This record gives sequence, C-alpha cells and structure tokens, in this order.
Amino acid sequence: MALGLCLQVLCSLGGWLSLYTSFCHLNKHRSYEWSCRLVTFTHGILSIGLSAYIGFIDGPWPFTHPGSPNTPLQVHILCLTLGYFIFDLGWCIYFQSEGALMLAHHTLSILGIIMALALGESGTEVNAVLFGSEITNPLLQLRWFLRETGHYHSFTGDVVDFLFVALFTGVRIGVGAHLLFCEMVSPTPKWFVKVGGIAMYAVSWCFMVSIWRFAWKKSVKKYHAWRSRRNEERQLRHNGHLKTH
Repeated sequence: MALGLCLQVLCSLGGWLSLYTSFCHLNKHRSYEWSCRLVTFTHGILSIGLSAYIGFIDGPWPFTHPGSPNTPLQVHILCLTLGYFIFDLGWCIYFQSEGALMLAHHTLSILGIIMALALGESGTEVNAVLFGSEITNPLLQLRWFLRETGHYHSFTGDVVDFLFVALFTGVRIGVGAHLLFCEMVSPTPKWFVKVGGIAMYAVSWCFMVSIWRFAWKKSVKKYHAWRSRRNEERQLRHNGHLKTH
C-alpha cells in the first residue's frame, strides 16, 4: 500500500516537472516564473474541478463526515496534489521567490496530505481544504500574468482583484470557519488532524490580513483618482472649456 502511494506521488511529481519543462521550452522568451505559474494555473483548474466533484458529487460530505476513511478517488487526487506541492515548494526554495508565509502554507499542505494518506482517513476534509485553497489560485495567477503583460491597470484587472478578494473572504475564511468548526466538534478525526486544521486556517487569516490591506489601499487610491477627475471636470465646466457633444 505504502509503495503504491509513493509510486503515485513520484509519477505526479514527474508529470508536473515534465509539464514545467515543456512550458519552459515553449516560452523561451519568458522567465522561469512564467512557466512555473502556468503549471500552478493548470494545477489550480484541475484540482478545483476534481475536488469539487469529490466534495459535491462523489462524497462523502466534509461537513457531516469528517475523519471518514479515504475513498480511492480521494487517494488519487491527494497523490496528484502532493506531487505538485513538492514540485512547487522545491521551485520556490531554489529560486527564493516566496516569503515565509507561503513556504509555511506549502509545508502544511504537504504534511496534511501525507498525514491523510498515512492514516487512510480524513481525506474528506483535506479534499475540502484543497478546494477552498485552490479556488482563488487561478485568479491569483491571472492577476500576475496581467501585470507581466501590462494589462493589470484596467477593468479586467479590477474584476480579477474583486473576485479574488470576494472568493478568498467568502470561501477560505467564511466557509473555512464552518468546516473547521465541524472538524473540531466531531469525535471522529484524530486530535493532530484538528491541530493541522487550526494551523491551516491561521495561515489563511494571515493571508487575509495582507489581502484586506491591499484591497483597502487600492480602493482608497481609486477613490482619490475618481475625486480628482470629478474636480477637474467641475473646473472645466465652470471655466467653460469642457467640450460637450
């Protein structure tokens, strides 16, 4: 059993490395981070779809059955994601591209998945955490690509930022709090699984504080820019120099 899981994780790691190498070959004029973020975007879309299918269709429901035995499909998805997180953590450490908070998030994710695979249970709630963590990931990568291509300061950039903040607040903080409560009150999950859940939720709050600060600063900046434009228009109208059609 353990050998089979290790082989699945190694195959996943090899697959993500191969995809990254392919992106680097196809995007020679771009940075290594560009190719890595394409891999991250791909994993985000894939993991959202698969974890949503497990949580909403295949089951069991994580809010009522935390600590349930892992299903074969859950095991496959966890192995697939574990391979990705090992790849991404290694990339971040090698290129020193992320801070301590992101490294802590990746490390906790790896330990949480390994714990669920080793125990043979709690894959239900780990899969739910995966869905909540990855649902904002494609938007985060899209924001980065918009900045790199010079299209961030546009209506599209504003929409991406709004959706990212709304989803992060609603899903990772709001729904995440309910999931953590269900995990804590249930007698089924192991105590150290509950501690891991608290740690992951604490990391989400650390991210949330930074995101709210960014959203507030951007909102204030947008408001001042709007006020400035309004004042200029009033002055032009008052002086009679504003062209009207």
